[in-house]
Amino acid sequence: MLPIGNEPLIARLVDECLDIGITDICFVISKGKEIIPEYFFRDPKLEEELRKRGKDDLVAHRKRYESVNFHTVYQHEQLGDGHAILQAADWVKTDCVAIVFGDDLIHGKKSALQQLVRAQEIAADPEAAFIALENIAREDTRRYGIVAVESEHESHVRLKKINGLIEKPKPEEAPSTLGIIGRYIIPKSTIEILPRVNSSHGGEIRLIDALITQLGDITIYGYECEGKRIDTGTPNGYIEAVKILGAKEEVAAV
Repeated sequence: MLPIGNEPLIARLVDECLDIGITDICFVISKGKEIIPEYFFRDPKLEEELRKRGKDDLVAHRKRYESVNFHTVYQHEQLGDGHAILQAADWVKTDCVAIVFGDDLIHGKKSALQQLVRAQEIAADPEAAFIALENIAREDTRRYGIVAVESEHESHVRLKKINGLIEKPKPEEAPSTLGIIGRYIIPKSTIEILPRVNSSHGGEIRLIDALITQLGDITIYGYECEGKRIDTGTPNGYIEAVKILGAKEEVAAV
């Protein structure tokens, strides 16, 4: 719920989903974080106050959420990102699902999800998984999941066919400098195998382990995203997001 400009960070993530046509959204939260889904409830008193302040644009923006089917599940123990996803397994009814982690934002002409949807269109493989990537400094590989690239698309070099993934390798052991960032479009089958994957992370259930397990069974693509990635999970990253995105809103409001 950290604010960036006129809205909390979570609203930007929801808007990113809406911009690609997603209208069914599930929040995975821990107890005490109910303020996250509650932000998207209709609040007539808030709307009236915004109108009094001349913020009709914000009232109109919030009306977007009235068409969304929001759902909330709880993760009672912090046992990895795959464990968090599993809490929403019964909610997933579609053949594929977008996974959005709150710490990453892509600032540019297109969001990370918009770019992954474009990658889906290029690949034309409905059973494939798609991972957002960023080219990082080699000394930072210990902080990321890293992919090994089998090939690049002949006419879209940012689209990579992946033949290996490794979690937080040493720089000298990393197969590339393409790090995974917090956007995925995965088939339902990836969620279904999560309970059976072998964990390499001290008992945690990790999404990357499920994708490693599926190598060879499905095609996995990575897309090196255009734009500036901002890690809002760090103090410096959050300050940067406020400067870049908050300032943009202030200019637009003048």
